[in-house]
Amino acid sequence: MAPTRCPQSRVLRQELGEVAKLSKTVREYLAEVEQENPVTDPGDREPTPSSAAARFVSATDPEACWAGKGGPAAPSYYDHYLIDNAHGIILGVEATPARFRQEMLAARRMLEQVKGRWGICPESLGADKAYGSGEFLAWLLERNIQPHIPVIDRRHQTPRYFTQDQFQYDPEENAYRCPQGQMVRYRGLGVLTQSYLYRTSESQCRACAMKRKCTRGANRRISVSWYEPARQAARELAKTAAYQQSRREPNKVEALFSELKQRVGLRQVRLRGLWNVAEQFYLAATAQNLKRLARWLTQREPAPTLCTA
Repeated sequence: MAPTRCPQSRVLRQELGEVAKLSKTVREYLAEVEQENPVTDPGDREPTPSSAAARFVSATDPEACWAGKGGPAAPSYYDHYLIDNAHGIILGVEATPARFRQEMLAARRMLEQVKGRWGICPESLGADKAYGSGEFLAWLLERNIQPHIPVIDRRHQTPRYFTQDQFQYDPEENAYRCPQGQMVRYRGLGVLTQSYLYRTSESQCRACAMKRKCTRGANRRISVSWYEPARQAARELAKTAAYQQSRREPNKVEALFSELKQRVGLRQVRLRGLWNVAEQFYLAATAQNLKRLARWLTQREPAPTLCTA
C-alpha cells in the first residue's frame, strides 16, 4: 500500500465540490471516478457507507481511498504483484484504490493478462488469507487453477455456541438438524453476504434446554456460502504437500515489496490519480525485473567436471 501526500486534505464527500470550487470539467471527472470506484459493492464489506473511509475523500486526490497500516489513515493505493515463484520475476502489476475487494479484482485481471499476452496459465496460485473468499476460490477452480489460499471462515468465531459443523444437513428437506433435533429450515438468499440463509422459528427455540449453548438471539440462524463447494475444495487442498510448499513462498513477494520501499525508494507515490500511480508502479516493477535480469546474465556457467575411467 502506497499512501499519497497531503493526508490533511480529508473532506466529506458531499463537501468536495464546494471545497475544490469545481468547474464543469472537474465535476465530470469526479462523476467518472465515482462510477469506476463505487463506495459500495456487493460482497465488499469494507468500507461500509457509515465508515470514515466511505464518508471522506481527499480534496487533492479523489481516486485514492483512506487506509492505514500501523499508523494514521491517509489517502492510499494498493500495489499488486503477480510473480513467478521459481525465479521471483514480476509477471503482472496492478494499481487500485486501497479497498479490500480490489485485491481479488486485481488478481483476476493480472491472471487474465498473463494468459492473453504470453499464454501462461498457472497450475496453482498462492496468496494470503485476504484472497480466501469463496467467490475468488470458485473463480480459480473454474479455470483449473488450484487455490493454495487459506479460506476465510467465520463458522467458528463464537466457540461458546454450537458451531455449524454440529448441525446435520438433510438434502431432502434442504434443512439442517440442530443437536436437539429441531429443523433449521431454508429462508432465502443473503445477497450482500452471498449466502443461503437458514433459521429456526422463535417457538422452536423458546423452550429449548440448550438454547444458551446455541444462540443469544430469539432463534438460531445458519449462513451457508453460495461457494461452499469451492471453499471445501480449498480446505482439502490445504492437506496436500503442494499447498504446504506454496505456503512457504509468500516471503518472495513480500521481499519484492520490501525492496520497493528500501531500495527503489517508493514509500510514497509521487503523482496523483490512479493512472499516474499505475505508471509509477509499472516503472518500479520494471526496474526490479531488470535487476534480476542483470543478475541472471552475469551468472557464470559451472566449470565442466572431468571424469576419468
